Amino acid sequence: MNIAIKTRDLSVVKSGKKILNRVSISLPEGKIIGLLGPSGAGKTTLVRTLIGRQKIEEGEVKVGGLNADASELREIIGYMPQTPAVYFDLTVKQNLRYFASMRGAQQEEADRLIVDVDLGPQTNQLVSTLSEGQKSRVSLAISLIGKPKIILLDEPTIGIDPVLRAELWDKFKDLSHQGVTILVTSHVMDEAEHCDYLLLIRDGEILFYGTPAQLKNRTKSKTVEASFLKLVRER
Repeated sequence: MNIAIKTRDLSVVKSGKKILNRVSISLPEGKIIGLLGPSGAGKTTLVRTLIGRQKIEEGEVKVGGLNADASELREIIGYMPQTPAVYFDLTVKQNLRYFASMRGAQQEEADRLIVDVDLGPQTNQLVSTLSEGQKSRVSLAISLIGKPKIILLDEPTIGIDPVLRAELWDKFKDLSHQGVTILVTSHVMDEAEHCDYLLLIRDGEILFYGTPAQLKNRTKSKTVEASFLKLVRER
């Protein structure tokens, strides 16, 4: 099995506090990996480290076989930050077409992605007038431009209604079947059932890595949430 993302003894310190503590992971290609944990667990810091936007204290980070700060990564990686990275004074279409041109993608792809994230009716609407959930969907569509091989999504389903959430998870599964690696962060434990593998993180340390079934079997629990709580109590 080829490895898409790998870290070894990765540590990150902010304001004198260790946010990630010697994190070592190897994540396979073509799978959906859920990075789950409570707020402040280190999820966003880990994602920012993988895209080369976070200074590390020690350790090693490889994404697609490249160092996380390698310029070549821009061609193969898509990233959706927790706070929508969009231009609020442009329309949905203008945003998507602008970022498509930046990545050398066709405008037709940008227009298709608008429909894929269910923003067709808002195509010509200013982003500043959208709901928070709709702004997140614009950001999600931008992360998919250029058909990246690795996609990092930081809380992509916040503020999205249950029907669209289910449709997005179907979209993620379709992408993984095409060989795309997707790392999704969430603090909503029931979303774990959609993932091929889980990374449970708390206080900057990995509590568990494996499939949802392996997690529930290990803890003798019926749900991922119950499993997570049991792991926390065991430490």
